[in-house]
Amino acid sequence: MVAPVRRLVLDILKPLKGLSIIDVGREIASLPGVDGVNVTVREIDVETVTLSMTIEGTDIDFNKVKEKLEELGCIIHSVDQVVAGKKIVEEPKLEE
Repeated sequence: MVAPVRRLVLDILKPLKGLSIIDVGREIASLPGVDGVNVTVREIDVETVTLSMTIEGTDIDFNKVKEKLEELGCIIHSVDQVVAGKKIVEEPKLEE
């Protein structure tokens, strides 16, 4: 059995015009296996908005997330973090 994906952190490009980040977040949050979504605007350009999206859940299907984002006119620029397994493992804080 393949371990479930519990968290995805994505860097996304969204057209400036079109759906709001509220609508994009709600659409992703409604997918099966997703418990919550955090969407943060990182940069606004002339035609696009760069978003950081953190998705947490019990069994996130990356392909369904990608398909939904593409339906909404968004593009995944990069996958910045994946957490998989029986529980979410937080990165340890390094002392400076």
